[in-house]
Amino acid sequence: MAGPAKLHWLTVPASDYLEAMTTSARILLVDDHAIVRQGLALLLAKHPEFTVCGEAGSYEEALAAADALQPDVALVDVTLKDRNGLELIREWRERQPRLRAVVLSMHDEREYAERALRAGARGYVMKENADEVVVEALHTVLRGEVYASAEVSARMLRQLADGGPEETGPGGVASLTERELEIFRALGEGLTSRKIAERFGLSERTVEVHRANIKRKLGCQDSAQVLREAVRYVESGI
Repeated sequence: MAGPAKLHWLTVPASDYLEAMTTSARILLVDDHAIVRQGLALLLAKHPEFTVCGEAGSYEEALAAADALQPDVALVDVTLKDRNGLELIREWRERQPRLRAVVLSMHDEREYAERALRAGARGYVMKENADEVVVEALHTVLRGEVYASAEVSARMLRQLADGGPEETGPGGVASLTERELEIFRALGEGLTSRKIAERFGLSERTVEVHRANIKRKLGCQDSAQVLREAVRYVESGI
């Protein structure tokens, strides 16, 4: 398996970076599961160059913590209690442009890594690989680089060379918002609107509105076609 790649962004020499780290980097942990935050804190405690300065389990908690603690890097999950983690990163980009965010998520990078980077994240790490690569990802973004797997890097370069992201249908899956993509994938997994509402803490009416938007953006004729496209999407492993 190909190793992770670093997309260079305002890169500084490694020697300068190490000399500059006279104090430990302040890390904010943002995840809606306390056990995940605890595990990350234990992992980072083994590395004196990092200090976990705070934790947050929701969008609003993360905004308040970042304002109060002024961390150097935030490790952020995509799915939070109240809102989407990528929306949080977009807001930080406006409010605190110096704060670097690394997405740490259970969602497949083939679905979310590019979205995360376009939202303003400086890295994307799958939770299943966190023990192996999260420390390297933090070092990478603190050097001013962007951390992504080799597969993600290659796909983004191909899209750049081709003139834009791959899409299917009039608007394409790429045109869906993060929430719409979550619901589209859940439909492909066979969940009903009620089950989707329960999974994401939404009302059934809100789910139906999202389904209507998905239908319009993908140019589907009816709900049955949306379901077929959703199943095909999930089965394709995109």
